[in-house]
Amino acid sequence: MSSYLFKNARVVDGSAAEPSEPMQVLVAGRQIREVSKSISASADEMVDLAGKVLMPGLIDCHVHTIAVGASLARNAELSDSLVTARASLVVRDMLLRGFTTVRDAGGADFGLKCAVEEGIFLSPRLIISGKALSQTGGHCDFRGRYVNRPEIRSGFPLGALGRICDGVPEVRRAAREEIKGGADFIKIMANGGAASPTDPIHFLGFSREELLALVEEAKNAGTYVAAHLYTDAAIRRAVEAGIHSLEHCNLITPETARFAARQGAIAVPTLVTFEKLLSEGARLGYPADAIAKVEVVQAAGMESLNIMREAGLPMAYGSDLLGEMHRHQSEEFIIRGRVLPAHEIIASATSVGAKLCQMEGKIGTVAPGAFADLIVVDGNPLDDLSLLTRQGRHMPLIMREGVIAKRVGL
Repeated sequence: MSSYLFKNARVVDGSAAEPSEPMQVLVAGRQIREVSKSISASADEMVDLAGKVLMPGLIDCHVHTIAVGASLARNAELSDSLVTARASLVVRDMLLRGFTTVRDAGGADFGLKCAVEEGIFLSPRLIISGKALSQTGGHCDFRGRYVNRPEIRSGFPLGALGRICDGVPEVRRAAREEIKGGADFIKIMANGGAASPTDPIHFLGFSREELLALVEEAKNAGTYVAAHLYTDAAIRRAVEAGIHSLEHCNLITPETARFAARQGAIAVPTLVTFEKLLSEGARLGYPADAIAKVEVVQAAGMESLNIMREAGLPMAYGSDLLGEMHRHQSEEFIIRGRVLPAHEIIASATSVGAKLCQMEGKIGTVAPGAFADLIVVDGNPLDDLSLLTRQGRHMPLIMREGVIAKRVGL
């Protein structure tokens, strides 16, 4: 593989409110070899970044790469081959927006991850949960109230977001099967959801005993549980059960946010998906009753950011978009920028995301020994977060593990 020496690199990684002094960054093969004010080692190519900013590749900790359409129920009816083909375009576009790692929070399987690692198509690195786990009538049960056919519990189509499991023995087996199948963490539905037809937002879903069993199975495998959560009651009981990754959290209260912070949890707000479901969901086939449920949680989203920040609860970057709405992935930066400092938002997509992906020191940083996941930005995103939007228009170079995925004018 080639080596590159980036000169005059002002680094922005979310650790400070200003870019670093001009640095030199040596990339050799898949990794960053050296970061210093002066590097004497030679490289195959020198790239002058004067007037630009160098960033670690971005990390989105809540995506659904197999959500190739807005209707999650219809996605599950598509053939695996069609879902794979469409998903390849979804992940390609994520990489070309500067996201070099994404955490799939329900749906993608180990085969898709292998295809990415084999370089069959352009994609960010995939961290996967396999199929999300839901109870009967929960957020992965799309049968509707008048459909009595048994839910499929094995041989899940690639387009399915999740699988159904009920009772402690069954949830243990489901978690073990997902881990055996290559899941990096376990994703569960621990609260009502918008897309699913029979679980109002306030539903708590799994019993406490089921939550404890799921957490134990994840810990036994050296990983953690991420939970879909909206209401304060659901968040509180999830944290009490030992759940580490708190997805959405729109209705969290200050007391629960402080409790979650003390327990070492990490939240993953996904405000952009609610905004886009309200503005585009109906046109793209998202059910009307689901849009009504989105309205319940969307209004509280901005305040939840302030609550979690004041509580000291770390927040990773998440988008949670579906179908054509994937193109809005980077707009979460703008939404959070209405209430949070720019460097903290960037940290959510770098260092905080790396911690949640259990890859600290390997991704989300410009440091020796890290993977050479790098993006070059025209201008300073600490002054203008919109430079991280517009489908990577302001990113003349995007690199993942030392391989250049995009290069324009450098």
